[in-house]
Amino acid sequence: MGRQSLPDDGATDSGRSRRPHARRRSVALAAMLVLAVAAGTGVAAQTGLLSFTGSCEDTAVELDLVASPDIAPAVREIADRAREDRVTSDGQCMDVQVSARENHQVAQELATGGNDRGYEVWLPDSAIWAERAQGTGGGVPLTAAGNVAASPVALATLPSAGSRLGWPARTYTWAQLTASATATDDFRLGAADPARSATGLLALTSVARSAKAAGSKGDTTVAATARLLSRRVSATDARAARTLAGADSGVSAGDPTRNQAVFLSEQAAFAFNSDADVAAPKLALFYPTDVAPLLDYPYHLVDESRLSTDESRAATRFMALLAEPESRRTLDRSGFRAADATAGPRVVGTAGGRPPQRYAAAGRSEPLSPDVLEETLGMWTITVQSARLTAVVDITGSMQTPVPGRGGRTRLDVTEASLRRTMDRFSPDDELGLWEFATGLDGGQDFRELVSTRPLGPAGKGGGAQRARLSKAFDELKTVPNGATGLYDTTLALYEKARAGYVPGKLNALVVITDGTNDDRFSISRSALISGLKKLGDPKHPLPVIAIAVGTETDLQEIEQIAEATGGAGHQVADPSEIQGVILEAIVEIGRRAPADQD
Repeated sequence: MGRQSLPDDGATDSGRSRRPHARRRSVALAAMLVLAVAAGTGVAAQTGLLSFTGSCEDTAVELDLVASPDIAPAVREIADRAREDRVTSDGQCMDVQVSARENHQVAQELATGGNDRGYEVWLPDSAIWAERAQGTGGGVPLTAAGNVAASPVALATLPSAGSRLGWPARTYTWAQLTASATATDDFRLGAADPARSATGLLALTSVARSAKAAGSKGDTTVAATARLLSRRVSATDARAARTLAGADSGVSAGDPTRNQAVFLSEQAAFAFNSDADVAAPKLALFYPTDVAPLLDYPYHLVDESRLSTDESRAATRFMALLAEPESRRTLDRSGFRAADATAGPRVVGTAGGRPPQRYAAAGRSEPLSPDVLEETLGMWTITVQSARLTAVVDITGSMQTPVPGRGGRTRLDVTEASLRRTMDRFSPDDELGLWEFATGLDGGQDFRELVSTRPLGPAGKGGGAQRARLSKAFDELKTVPNGATGLYDTTLALYEKARAGYVPGKLNALVVITDGTNDDRFSISRSALISGLKKLGDPKHPLPVIAIAVGTETDLQEIEQIAEATGGAGHQVADPSEIQGVILEAIVEIGRRAPADQD
């Protein structure tokens, strides 16, 4: 299922351009500090509280700080004031230049480990982005220095829609609120893209957790919500707010392209309600009773080992400055809570919060774990863009090895169960096929197609025939005790078949699961396989291999080389039950890197 663009979705956010650095310490400054110490004011210089009466333009410690677009204006104001007031760090003035950049873009940049980033400090809106940037282990190191502000994630509605839901007197859990908001087709609910917005991801994950806590099928609930939102998704929180009816002059609540409610941060609602140019009635905020998660605005030093001592100390000094009373007042005027999530009445009131909505309880629960967030992101990815996957499973004798702690169940048993759970996560439009491999199958071939790759159709009783075919094939998977692992021939044959059947507009990928290394003596070589895969590759129509090694007997380097030749990745799991998570995470990563194809 593809996304529909909404009004203002094509807008761009502009950041501030960088200027060249001139990091130098002057002799004159040193002399001044000596005189200051002699005069008894050295302590003030060392604590960073000394303000010079003369110009310190040529001696300032220069820092570039990249911030989330929502908080960048307030932080820039604080930095400008610090420059004007000649606030110092270890006796040197600080020249902090603040630019606004989208969080997902910076996270992707840091994850790839590029060397020319040009900034020393990063202030995203959520710790989610640091997790994303560091997730692969090959990214630029980040040093957390604390949190600058907080803002709860809530549901913002136009007054008419809020009245229909009983605002402010009626309260809901996340699951109840979403169910009520999506009960009829004429209630238009939107959100920022969870793949590019922490607000969207936190809201969607909270819906799933709430549904599970209530005894409902959380996966089903979040999938249904994701499908609905995918038709009304925006790139950022600010753009999601602009899709509300009345956000532009002359746009009525009856316009079907406009939303009546969106998942927003409290700060985004504050900014919307404070905008004198917006013609819409002021927003009302619902704070779910099972706690609104927080945007937590973490402050990170970027690759601290590359910073000079002066830069590192100035970055820490500026972090401390952001917590001082005057800075807090600046952040408060922009709609941000303090880092401890204390709810100021002016911020809450302007944003649209009213008792008995539980705005004071925001964030006061166990935070959502990275694993849970990644799982939701996987569900989102396969919901908004249909997938076409073909899985091939190793059925050699070693797959009969019992899995520790699984009551005697074998690797093949647990693999089959994990693939079933994966199938249950996919929508009717998603396509899934199944192969098996071991030497001696089908007249000497190393592989056999069990179910051709087709759309799954609806789940449940009376659902799609493809699901039934796959379920039957899973039941019938059996090991070949004396079969060898014909990994290379199988992978190339699978890739050739998938390339011939490539479906534009879908996320096409292959899943190769094995617990051994290629030991077919009649097989092509690894170099021949990799060469063949590269020849079949097409950057405009990506077809990555998700290679999964089960157990420690596999050669992880082997499967990584095979997968990387296609733009995919190799993974190793100790327990086959982890296969489901690996597939979902891999789909998220594939979807994050590039669109499914460029037709």
